[in-house]
Amino acid sequence: MAGRADQEAPSPTLDALDLRGKREFNKLKKRLRRQVGNAIIDYGMIHEGDRVMVCLSGGKDSYTMLSILRNLQRNAPIDFSLVAVNLDQKQPGFPEHVLPEYLASIGVEYRILERDTYSVVKEKTPEGRTTCALCSRLRRGSLYGFAEEIGATKVALGHHREDILETLFLNLFFAGSLKAMPPKLLADDGKNILIRPLAYCREADIAEYARLMEFPIIPCNLCGSQPNLQRQLAKEMLAEWESKHPGRLESMFKAVTNVAPSQLADRELFDFAGLEEKQARMLASRIDLLNE
Repeated sequence: MAGRADQEAPSPTLDALDLRGKREFNKLKKRLRRQVGNAIIDYGMIHEGDRVMVCLSGGKDSYTMLSILRNLQRNAPIDFSLVAVNLDQKQPGFPEHVLPEYLASIGVEYRILERDTYSVVKEKTPEGRTTCALCSRLRRGSLYGFAEEIGATKVALGHHREDILETLFLNLFFAGSLKAMPPKLLADDGKNILIRPLAYCREADIAEYARLMEFPIIPCNLCGSQPNLQRQLAKEMLAEWESKHPGRLESMFKAVTNVAPSQLADRELFDFAGLEEKQARMLASRIDLLNE
């Protein structure tokens, strides 16, 4: 299923803003544009001729990602194309008309991929267990295969700064590993390059932008309503830290981009066993300099 049109959908909320409100919105939009642009440049996310598949869930993050990418596309020094893709997982009550109508109204090429992953998830997940892991795996498999089918060279996901930090702590607390979500990643099959253009963006900014733009948000009732979801607990922890200690999240995200392997303990990442040999070379070099 596909469609095109040629204009941005109007927002009554934006139209109703006073002069100060419009200035604040413009500042917000420029900030998101700058952060997305910087992430794209820093990690080499998009190149000349790329066909970027923008994964659209119907949530605030993916709507904002699509909006900002379209905005940047109009002024970019390179030529690249966008195609919005929604995976309809056949979840009961999912409003199938919302995304096609919205995407057609704003003039972006789009595809709706229909896969009944919902039934598989409900069948395979034991009672009382969260559905996220299996749902995510099935969703990724469907989208990655479809990206190859439509000739997409990049797959854009709507994860933001807090998503990256939440994943860092989830892996730290429950998986015994020090890893998060990279802004750019080669999939395990080697066929798809994933990019996260919102990597530098604050969730609060995205939420405010989505509110003002009046995106037709579709809530995910499959995973969001589950009790004791570990990611939700991590989100609450980060929100509390940000409230009590402003600037802490900025510092933590900077740490993700500023890793010192010699100050950790991963023997695959750093040659601890070879330190004596390195010491001997450094001392020999120092002695040679002194003798010159």
